[in-house]
Amino acid sequence: MNYSSYIFNHEAFSDRLALAKNPDVRGGVARNPNTPVDVLVRLSGDEYSWVRGGVAQNPNTPVDVLVQLATDKDSNIRGGVARNPNTSVDVLVQLATDVCSWIRGDVAQNPNTPVDVLVQLSADDDSWVREYIAQNPNTPVDVLVQLATDEDSWVRQAVAQNPNTPVDVLTQALI
Repeated sequence: MNYSSYIFNHEAFSDRLALAKNPDVRGGVARNPNTPVDVLVRLSGDEYSWVRGGVAQNPNTPVDVLVQLATDKDSNIRGGVARNPNTSVDVLVQLATDVCSWIRGDVAQNPNTPVDVLVQLSADDDSWVREYIAQNPNTPVDVLVQLATDEDSWVRQAVAQNPNTPVDVLTQALI
């Protein structure tokens, strides 16, 4: 049997999938880390938020596309950008002031969020944001000490689980 007929060009195949009529298929292509950059760029302008959200989360999405998606009217897309490990510091700073608290929480979890933004978000009104700050391994020790006395028990639990929390703070938490 000749298997050469079963071999296809991966880029041509993903190109065809990007043009699929079904938005679920396009969304799957957008989320696939093997999707070529030019296809991600094309899908970033898709009419369906599910598809744009996949592009926003894809680690191969170019930075300039992430900048564009960070201003999308759909909060799910902005959240995907905030979670993307390749999102620029400037965009994370912008998203740290988003009206949606869960997007600020996504920024709080991003390993590239600058320390000054982590400090700013540690005073957020939403306890989920403060919990994510307490979980972030880049959160400064003085912020962890402050969050150790937070009114929300989930925030305090996250502080207790952070490997950078000082032993004296852990000991105090037991009292």
